[in-house]
Amino acid sequence: MTVTDHSTATAPARPGTRPPRGGRSNGQWKVDGTEPLNGNETWKQEDNGLNVRERIEQIYSRDGFDSIPTQDLSGRFRWWGLYTQRKPGIDGGRTAQLSDDELSDRYFMLRVRSDGQALTPERLRVLGGISTDFARDSADITDRQNIQYHWVGIEDVPEIWRRLEAVGLQTTEACGDTPRGFLGSPVAGVAADEIIDPTPVILRITEKYLGDLDLSNLPRKFKTAITGHPSLDVVHEINDISLVGVVHPELGPGFDLWVGGGLSTSPRLAERIGVFVSEDDAVDVWHGVISIFRDYGYRRLRNKARLKFLLAEWGPAKFREVLETEYLGHPLPDGPPPAPATGPGDHVGVHLQKDGNYYVGAAPTVGRISGTLLTRLGDLVEAYGASAVRLTAHQKLVVLDVPAERVDDFVAELEGLGLTAKPSPFRRTTMACTGIEYCKLAIVETKQTATDAIAELETRLADLVEDGSLDAPILLNINGCPNSCARIQTADIGLKGQLVTVDGEQVPGFQVHLGGGLASVGRDQAGLGRTVRGLKVTADDLPDYVERVVRTFAKQREQGETFAQWSHRAEEGALQ
Repeated sequence: MTVTDHSTATAPARPGTRPPRGGRSNGQWKVDGTEPLNGNETWKQEDNGLNVRERIEQIYSRDGFDSIPTQDLSGRFRWWGLYTQRKPGIDGGRTAQLSDDELSDRYFMLRVRSDGQALTPERLRVLGGISTDFARDSADITDRQNIQYHWVGIEDVPEIWRRLEAVGLQTTEACGDTPRGFLGSPVAGVAADEIIDPTPVILRITEKYLGDLDLSNLPRKFKTAITGHPSLDVVHEINDISLVGVVHPELGPGFDLWVGGGLSTSPRLAERIGVFVSEDDAVDVWHGVISIFRDYGYRRLRNKARLKFLLAEWGPAKFREVLETEYLGHPLPDGPPPAPATGPGDHVGVHLQKDGNYYVGAAPTVGRISGTLLTRLGDLVEAYGASAVRLTAHQKLVVLDVPAERVDDFVAELEGLGLTAKPSPFRRTTMACTGIEYCKLAIVETKQTATDAIAELETRLADLVEDGSLDAPILLNINGCPNSCARIQTADIGLKGQLVTVDGEQVPGFQVHLGGGLASVGRDQAGLGRTVRGLKVTADDLPDYVERVVRTFAKQREQGETFAQWSHRAEEGALQ
């Protein structure tokens, strides 16, 4: 990946050129100057994170793990998708007690961006081969459409990069205070009901701005989502910037601009800025929004450094004014909001394309796959004359361009790989983050807990599925810590990992959030879940609790009422 410099007239001033405002500085470069206000900002200015690649290739991969200095290891490596993974055997009670160095193993998680790209059979085999050769056959599909490996040694990273980049894939800025991986519609360019194909916009942005030194020191991470599909399939309400396909009554197809979404410990849904963005303007608008974040985002405190905090202060009207006057140099037309979602955005199942072929959405279990599976999937896609696979924002995958006459056989072959196009409601809608198995922030295990819960619920609640009491799937999201990588606040049942005291002993468990939802998962409107006061559920009791609350919902719901609607009106006792 070439590191580039696209400095513009709106680039920030050099350190010390602007005095702080009266009162305490927020570290906004265009207001307070660029004097670093904390240690994190200091080391980012001392040496850009993108520069660490050369040291990885020339020094660390040759001299080994012990040659890596702390600031590169725990900081700049993230700019290239690398985090040290959790050392095995450290229980959740020690997560907050130990330093990063004490928690870290000598192996890495490595995140590969897909940015909504089509993964051809060749790319799938490369991804699979990296896993089997260098990552102990590990691979997960994340809800950011990434492939995530574990057990990667520093010695193998240059060869992994060489293989990825040979087929047009990369880990550049997959982590760190950078423009993270883009969410793109998995059915871009093929869906019969598509409003606008976002692929050209995503490609132009990534080609021009990934690896750009001018955008590689942001206050914190910056998440992008772009779709032109009416299912709203990129969870646009929880990204820093989203461009959502709409049709302007006079200007035709384009995008609606949303800004300032994000979850974690201070969840906030994005807001419409109210402008219509044409395809021609989309790249400049994206660059304007990320530049506002770079220049005006809060840098003094890390926990206030996301774009959502700036939007909360400014509001959409001021944000639009600054975007148009300071960064674009021209006004944008008013635009319509997106229509309600036409269906779930996971695209699971068999769907007709506009060219007569079909796309097939398939569900692994909570995103967990393997390198072996990726390689076999690449071979299967090629054997059936399909073109490629795209990943989804729901830990699923979609196979494109399956010939009509071969769909049934292809679906059967997918089942043989453990990828079902006809999942149970619980397998379809359950997500889980990495959890304590590998993550240094986690308190509890998630992937296996979720897998076991799915198996239990498929049996225990089969009667409600069969008799139609559950006419819409219940979204179950399981997270290993408070940071909400698995989007717990926007699930029907969101579970936040924590330790629970039972008979004087601490055991893995969860705090419960009920009734969240996003338009892009088929809900009438987006909203954050309700925290059930005083309710803690142990990991062992999780299937019992979910069965209990779902059966209570089935008994108490009114005609046409959703789980989210019921859980927000229900009495506390009904939610226990």
